[in-house]
Amino acid sequence: MQKTGKDYIVFPLDFSSVKEAEDYVRILDGKVGVFKIGLELFIDQGPSVVERIRKLSQAKIFLDLKLHDISATVQRAMERIAALGVDLITVHCSSSQKMLERAVLGANGKTGVLGVTLLTDNDADAVEAQGFKEEFVKDPRRLVLHRAKMAHDAGCAGVVCSGQEVGEIKHRFGKGFLAVTPGIRPSWSLTENDDQKRITTPGQAVAMGSDLIVIGRPIRDAEDPARAALKVIKEIEDALKVS
Repeated sequence: MQKTGKDYIVFPLDFSSVKEAEDYVRILDGKVGVFKIGLELFIDQGPSVVERIRKLSQAKIFLDLKLHDISATVQRAMERIAALGVDLITVHCSSSQKMLERAVLGANGKTGVLGVTLLTDNDADAVEAQGFKEEFVKDPRRLVLHRAKMAHDAGCAGVVCSGQEVGEIKHRFGKGFLAVTPGIRPSWSLTENDDQKRITTPGQAVAMGSDLIVIGRPIRDAEDPARAALKVIKEIEDALKVS
């Protein structure tokens, strides 16, 4: 089945109450391809929230827990996550390749494992503060690509990266290696005090090869979230026509 504009959109359910999350699922059902459940909602509601969201929408479910622990613990946790039937789950690439391999082993082909390369609110200053080599401080993209290789070699389904690295990741690891891009801001929603450092518009990200784009605030905070989602869909589809 051909992918449409809405299929690229991941909407994060970053809410403090399950009622608010469910309200947005109802509003955006049929207008986004994936609903992302993060730490806040998962800790508040537990695994049952996955089933609650599934009952409200046919969209895919992305569990964004960014697992990072010793390899054996991550594997056991991943086995429990795979049993939930979610489509995607995140783990940190800042650990070892062994941990990534064990995460994939625990998922057992039931859930796509995504390696988080570098959080999108991190920039060169953040990389330097973490004590990385000068080559990575001067060009954080090199760190992202290094970690993407770890994820690829470990058998992960793909990575989470900014739009700035998507083209090179696709070139190096192939079209089948998923690139999920957060820090997405439509041009009509950009503000001076945005906390994201490595920002890309929906059209730019898709044109560069992003398979999924995470868009939260521009849709969530709009006066009409459904209409905002439709505007994003149009921007994506216009970019696909050009590319």
